[in-house]
Amino acid sequence: MNLLFLGDIVGRPGREAVRARLADLVRRYQADFTIANAENAAGGMGLTAAVGEELLQAGIDVLTNGNHVWRQKDAIGFLESEPRAVRPANYPAGTPGRGAAVLLTPRSGAVGVVNVLGRTFMEALDCPFRAVDREIEALRGKTRVIVADVHAEATSEKVAMGWYLDGRVSAVIGTHTHVQTADERVLPKGTAYITDVGMTGPRDSVLGVKVERIVERFLTGMPSRFELASGPVLVNAVIVKINTETGTAESIERVIEFVEPQQ
Repeated sequence: MNLLFLGDIVGRPGREAVRARLADLVRRYQADFTIANAENAAGGMGLTAAVGEELLQAGIDVLTNGNHVWRQKDAIGFLESEPRAVRPANYPAGTPGRGAAVLLTPRSGAVGVVNVLGRTFMEALDCPFRAVDREIEALRGKTRVIVADVHAEATSEKVAMGWYLDGRVSAVIGTHTHVQTADERVLPKGTAYITDVGMTGPRDSVLGVKVERIVERFLTGMPSRFELASGPVLVNAVIVKINTETGTAESIERVIEFVEPQQ
């Protein structure tokens, strides 16, 4: 099977790019299943029920999240009721939503998706390594194809997770930094890996935000109003070819596209 994973969708520009380009990407790469990180999809910060539904209707099969998952208050109800949306599995017990999901594809059977949040330079949550162990064990017997979204700041933490899960999941895809890395590879035991898939958001920006706002913050040390950039949208993704019989990856390829804004 061919699995398409889109980098962090940033606000309305990212959502419009998904609507404009996703169907073409699916056709071109013959994608059987599509995952996207949506933690920045609502105004660049968080996820709402309306935005989540919009992205699912656009053709994304599963939405993953990250450290901004609770920034919008109606995300709680959406994550509790929508089986196609997951939040990091290493939030404490009793947190709304689920840390993993299994969805069926028409041609390739079941796909498991696990989401964890790194701890280095981020929130002090439960251990992502032990959390992903727990979720993988729960998925055994349901599917051989498992994809882990590791939403983390530190490169070392994501690389370590890739090696830790090598041979136990089909792919480890890093998210959060919005900058696509050039280290995609299939690890020795058959797990596809990339440190960060990148973003689906304004190209001429600082991680999706207006350049002037972020430069002002660095120059003055003062908070500045969060404002999304405009202009061409960068679409970062990876396409992973997976053997559904074994659950191992055969290849991983980076995708880089530009979408002009709608007039």
